[in-house]
Amino acid sequence: MAEQHGDSAVPVELSVVGGFLLAAIVGVLFPPDAMTHWLFHPAVVAGCCWAGQLWYVGRKLSVSPTPANPWRAVLGIANTVTLLRGGLYAVVAGFLVVPATIELAWVPAACYGAGVVLDKLDGTVARTVGEQTQLGTRLDMAFDTFGFVVAPLVAVLWGQLPVLYLSLSAARYVYLGGIRWRRYRDRPVYERPDSNLGKYLAGVQMVFITAALVPAVPTGLVFTLTPVVLAPSLAVFLRDFLVASGRLPREWFDGQR
Repeated sequence: MAEQHGDSAVPVELSVVGGFLLAAIVGVLFPPDAMTHWLFHPAVVAGCCWAGQLWYVGRKLSVSPTPANPWRAVLGIANTVTLLRGGLYAVVAGFLVVPATIELAWVPAACYGAGVVLDKLDGTVARTVGEQTQLGTRLDMAFDTFGFVVAPLVAVLWGQLPVLYLSLSAARYVYLGGIRWRRYRDRPVYERPDSNLGKYLAGVQMVFITAALVPAVPTGLVFTLTPVVLAPSLAVFLRDFLVASGRLPREWFDGQR
């Protein structure tokens, strides 16, 4: 996506207001008798997660809004779709402190599944209306990563996914940690393969996580399929690290579909 540069940073107020709004909405939607007895209210967890994500994305980002509409660069159509997706994932995060045996057990699947659909939509919208921005790219990446952490965590805590699946949530951070360690030791880091395979597999994982969160899906089937679904994605992370560290030639995988 095209980058934007400028002197005005993404407003911190956006993250604060966004967090409060989401917390208020979740607080209204969750019935009082379905709330957890833990220290934190799910509405607070959801609001803090969304505010934190927006702050993380905007803290080192500058945009150059047009004088006629200074908020368009932040709240354009495409970015609004992406922000909505992040809000849905933050709602899923709220269920980390909600018991599994409640009448709202279907909400995490609905919110995460809707976010997956929006993930396929926001890029198309951005290209259609010409709003491909650095902000949109960073929002998209941040929310993808966030969703791959909180949704499996909810499923594991609710007994709908095995703990083994969290290895995929950790794989990105292990990969990034390995790359940073190489740079710290002044070792060369090479570009990852130019391949769409990782993107395709990420889509498969999103569908699998959504299915696992659906209360009606048999848990035994999900547990049986988990190693089969996990293996290709973990293999891609391993491949990328081996290429980035120079242990495998990049040319072997360029253009791989």
